Amino acid sequence: MAQNIEISVAALVDEARAQIDEVEVNEAIALYGDDAVVIVDLRDVRELKREGKITGSFHCPRGMLEFWIDPESPYHKPVFAEEKRFLFHCASGWRSALATHAAQKMGLKPVAHIKGGFTAWKKAGGPIEQLE
Repeated sequence: MAQNIEISVAALVDEARAQIDEVEVNEAIALYGDDAVVIVDLRDVRELKREGKITGSFHCPRGMLEFWIDPESPYHKPVFAEEKRFLFHCASGWRSALATHAAQKMGLKPVAHIKGGFTAWKKAGGPIEQLE
């Protein structure tokens, strides 16, 4: 018997986007280098190796985000306890919209996601580094 999916991923993303802060890529590039901002790359490590990453960004695989944010989790990462603004991104903005919504619900603030993700960043000429 086939599964009956009642809500599409596009609908979930739209729902998240209605409840989060979205930063246009040019604004994100203007915030680049600000010590009060952490750019968080949610993409899979294979994407980083293949396409590079925003120079100086913090890599957090999407599947670990909630565990790394929660200070009670054995996987907690101290970066998420800092008084910073967190800008999440993925390749195009779907995963980061969902991740931003989850982080916001957990109480991490301020959080936003980069509209258009890494693809938009690269197209706009934002700084990128290649992994070895």
